[in-house]
Amino acid sequence: MSLLPELRYPNVTELLRGARALVARRPGLCSLRQVGSSRAGRPLHLLSVGRAAPAVLVVAGAHANEPTGGATLLALAGRVVRERPLRDGTSWHFLLCADPDGAGLHVTPAPRSLLDYHLGFFRPAGSEQPEWSPAVLPPDRLPPETLALVRVIDELRPYLQVSLHATDLGGSWVQLTRDVPGLAEPFAKSAAELNIPVETGASDAAGWPAAGPGVHVMPAPGTEQVYPSMPDDARLSTWYRAHRHGGLTAVVEVPMWASDLVDDPAPHPAPAAAMRRLAGRLLRDARQVEEVLAEALPRLPGPPGPLLRAARWALELSPALAGDWHRPPPPGATAAYLGSVDAFGRRLPLRAAAMLLRVLREAGDPAAPRLEHLVVSWSEAFAERFGARWVPLEHQVEHQSRTVLAAARHARDLAA
Repeated sequence: MSLLPELRYPNVTELLRGARALVARRPGLCSLRQVGSSRAGRPLHLLSVGRAAPAVLVVAGAHANEPTGGATLLALAGRVVRERPLRDGTSWHFLLCADPDGAGLHVTPAPRSLLDYHLGFFRPAGSEQPEWSPAVLPPDRLPPETLALVRVIDELRPYLQVSLHATDLGGSWVQLTRDVPGLAEPFAKSAAELNIPVETGASDAAGWPAAGPGVHVMPAPGTEQVYPSMPDDARLSTWYRAHRHGGLTAVVEVPMWASDLVDDPAPHPAPAAAMRRLAGRLLRDARQVEEVLAEALPRLPGPPGPLLRAARWALELSPALAGDWHRPPPPGATAAYLGSVDAFGRRLPLRAAAMLLRVLREAGDPAAPRLEHLVVSWSEAFAERFGARWVPLEHQVEHQSRTVLAAARHARDLAA
């Protein structure tokens, strides 16, 4: 019996319903409890399977616009319950949704296209993201979602924390806070079997050591970042909290739409010139959104809500990031890396435009049609440039699940 009502991205209510169904089916094995509340008072729930001391913590919903993780979480929990060897000597714990407020604002549960996805887009400003807020806020200003996640990590002391993420368009990759020998092979095999490209040059991991194609190990704290302007340093995030207890974190990314442009390992013939062109486009695109915002802002009522805060945050990142792209690219920059940077440069102003469009439509602002034109044209150009092809949800979930299970198996060997 599937825990999903149908093969689509589950919302928070459906995640909770699926977790309760597991507890009802196996009450002696499974438990469900509230571990905190969001800023808006929504509960954060933790589903636990087993009681052994060595623990794996799986976190879904850290980014509201990445819905694959919820579907994977329910599939993984059901599999752990069904397959006893997976829980022999290990307990599994599943944080159903790290940001239920954000999940309620991202409203494309079954997108048919990149345009459809962006018309309902929401991703909070960095300071409002549960995993990232420690990188940009002092400890006394952390949001309650972050504090709840930290408490869970400190209570469970997991040898492995897994954060389930998804990219809109690109390939699959893994980010590790510490190397997990043996993970690269099953990761690559799974991606190949499911026809999912491996993002060998993910810009999120620019300059990081690679344990294998698409498997990146975060450099030690204090190492200079390739993009110094980016405020959300992964090494200051909740991903490193597990290290206090001898554990590590694996961040597993899987694409909703795949592109074969992000797995080309060939050296790029002129990466510096290409980076400068991408920086120029990023500035031009961001400027177009900023012009609409400047025109409409005096007409918008009240203090800025989460959509407007997030749109402005994305726009504020663009100038400094474009400056970073004028620096020398990482040695050996590949076609895949330039493809990943190209995608990121399109993504940032498009997301800002999409969220601002939702604000303007709700306010009935006359600038909305101008912004809608940008969202439509940029979404279509993004899909066309990258040859976007939909990855069936069952393949997204299967690949992410396989990677989590492989990470748990190999990380357990390290912890032994």
